[in-house]
Amino acid sequence: MLQYVSYDIVFQEIPQEVTLAINLSNCPNRCKGCHSAYLMQNTGEVLTEETLDILLLTYGSAITCVCFMGGDADPAEVERLSVYLHARTQGRLKTGWYSGKKELPPDCSVAHFDYIKIGPYIEQLGGLDSPTTNQRFYRIDAGQLIDMTHWFQRNRKISV
Repeated sequence: MLQYVSYDIVFQEIPQEVTLAINLSNCPNRCKGCHSAYLMQNTGEVLTEETLDILLLTYGSAITCVCFMGGDADPAEVERLSVYLHARTQGRLKTGWYSGKKELPPDCSVAHFDYIKIGPYIEQLGGLDSPTTNQRFYRIDAGQLIDMTHWFQRNRKISV
């Protein structure tokens, strides 16, 4: 069972997409320095197909992607809801998943997503916009992971 705490329309989580980011709670990763530490708590409302339907009715054609932010406590449910969204929108809506795990579960099929970010946040390595990051952002093409982490590093400003 997945629980969500909040959601928002975002433009940076999935480059080139207008994304409905759904913040999922009960994160088991406990990354030091996490910018969303409140998501470590087991709180929020249950995320169901009905909830997703309401969000789709609310935002409709204003979004091009739904991204599950977290969900590592129940990856099979993240995948199931991604499959549901693809079927419900007949492939019009893309899906993404931000996982804080080092790798995806062996029984997870990347073919059910359009984008996946994997990797725990390690404070000294930085996030996706850092050239030293351990995290990776992938676009999925025909079931293959295409590393697109450079999308986040292109416009990075270097301070002196």
